[in-house]
Order: sequence, then structure tokens, then C-alpha cells
Amino acid sequence: MSENSPLRLAIFASGRGSNAMAILSAVRTGRLSRVDPVLLVCDRENAPVLEKAREAKIPALQILPKAFPSKDEYERGILFHLREKNVEAIALAGYMRLVGPALIEAYPDRIVNIHPSLLPAFPGLNAQKQAIDYGVRVTGVTVHFVDLQMDHGPVILQKCLAVSPEDTEESLIERLLPLEHEAYVEALEGLSCGRLRISGRRVFWVSDY
Repeated sequence: MSENSPLRLAIFASGRGSNAMAILSAVRTGRLSRVDPVLLVCDRENAPVLEKAREAKIPALQILPKAFPSKDEYERGILFHLREKNVEAIALAGYMRLVGPALIEAYPDRIVNIHPSLLPAFPGLNAQKQAIDYGVRVTGVTVHFVDLQMDHGPVILQKCLAVSPEDTEESLIERLLPLEHEAYVEALEGLSCGRLRISGRRVFWVSDY
């Protein structure tokens, strides 16, 4: 990314695309003025996010793992399309696969993910149910850089939410969604403006120095 050009972003999603659409909305309204979403990548047939991307006039790529003999070749197939679009960073927005070495090596410290808990608490699937079952009083969302371990990379930012005694898994999912959208847009704004610096497991914002 040159100093004056927007960050060319690929969005990866597997399902309904709530966070993907929040990113696209922030671009459209100028909140993410330095982000250019050039491709949406989906690994599932007929996922709702595909039609939403087309409606938003964002190129959508459906690429299915079963069409490739291995995960590595699947990811290299994706890389071919990312390079065609000169993609500079990747946002995982409900992408339900672990990212492998091919993508990590091609985009070191340029892949970000959103997770609906305060990592390292409750990684993996069904984080909201894990929080309810554990009985925590506070949960939240985490935006982090992606490495080869699940929900493990350096934390960019976190936002908290009090858990009500009346909360169910379903209600907590719905109450966390607006926080996810807010956090992801804020993190991508920092990335696109070159404000993030990584030192070990710590992520510093330029204004923190």
C-alpha cells in the first residue's frame, strides 16, 4: 500500500456475512475511507453473503475446498485470485476455517479476525455459549492478527459487554453483534492508516507511543 492509496482488502466469509456487510457499510459511508474492498471470498455454496456482496457490487469468489486435493492447494488457489486483485490484507469475517501456512506466509501480520469473546477466554466455536455456561459476568469481542493457532494471534483491540443473568446464548449473540461491527471497523481503520505496530504478542497503536 502506498502512502496515499487505500488498503486493498479481501473479506473472507462463510455464512450470512454480518461483519462483512458492516465493513462494506463503513466503506460506503466514509468511516473506512482508506479501505478498498476488492474481493469477497466464500468457501461455501449458496452462502447468503455471496448475494449480499453482489448487491453491494463487490466481486464475489466462491471457491470450495472440496475442489482441491489438499488444504495447501486450496489456499494457493485462493492466492491466485488475491494476487490478481493486488490484495494487501485480509479480514476474516465469519470465515469458518483455520488459515494455513500458504496464506499466513503470503500475508504476514496482514490477516485479521474477529472473535466473540475476550480472548484468550472461550476460543473456537460457540464462544457465546461457552461464556453463558461458564457463568461469566463480562464478555466481549476481540479483533486480532491471525497466526497458525486458533484464535491466538496478537490482540489488536477488545470491547467488553456485561452479561445479564437473563441472557441466553441467542440473546448474547445478538447483543454482541453491534460490538463486533464497531470493533472490526475501528481495527481496520487503524490497519489501513498504518497505526498498528506489533512487538511480540503486543500490538501498539501509533498514538500509544
